[in-house]
Amino acid sequence: MSGVQALSALEHRPTAVIISDQLRERIIDGAFKPGDQINEAQVASQLRVSRGPVREALHRLVQEGLLIGLPNRGVFVREITDRDVAEIYEAREVIECAAAEIVTKLDEAERDRIADELTAVTTEMGEALAAEQWDHLRRLDLQFHTTLVEHGRNRRLVRAYSTLATEALICMAQWSGFSTATRDRVVPSHLDIVEKLRSGDMEAVHLALHNHLSLDDYELHTHDEDGSLRHGRPEE
Repeated sequence: MSGVQALSALEHRPTAVIISDQLRERIIDGAFKPGDQINEAQVASQLRVSRGPVREALHRLVQEGLLIGLPNRGVFVREITDRDVAEIYEAREVIECAAAEIVTKLDEAERDRIADELTAVTTEMGEALAAEQWDHLRRLDLQFHTTLVEHGRNRRLVRAYSTLATEALICMAQWSGFSTATRDRVVPSHLDIVEKLRSGDMEAVHLALHNHLSLDDYELHTHDEDGSLRHGRPEE
């Protein structure tokens, strides 16, 4: 099924928002691959809508950095380079540490409540891992980190993190550096973050997040000559 054919009927929400949400999901799950052109007329025809809201939806995704508009050529799914991956993870660490610092300053009862919530997500991650539900695992992984940022109660941090989370999902879905060995560490490393948050020790939290989000253990060698990542799901 091609990217356009994977789109489904619209719901009762602002049309451009629904279209951008669908396109974003189809980019994340690989229906639209890096470098694919998204044709405005084809999308409008598939969804049986006018081209106006489709154009607005595409513009939203260009602003998010998921698509790139090329003059006189059209709109394409942005190809992710090794440098993009590094920047995404560096930015995630900065935002997550900022949110975590706010959390560590909360009282013990509130930290325990947040830690329990994150532990529950991590338990679900373990279940998804055992069932080899890789897409669900990736989404739970980002749910964990997004929940952490949301508990920082800083709307600007949350807003900045939302686009990074989408880009991170695309990286995990398309980058073969996320190997089976990495998945073996996913539950313990998240639990380590939880316990450090529970303790309120910001230095320990920062180190746990740095170790978790560090790319040192990943092999960034799955790129083409132009530096863009080759399409393909991680080895599963």
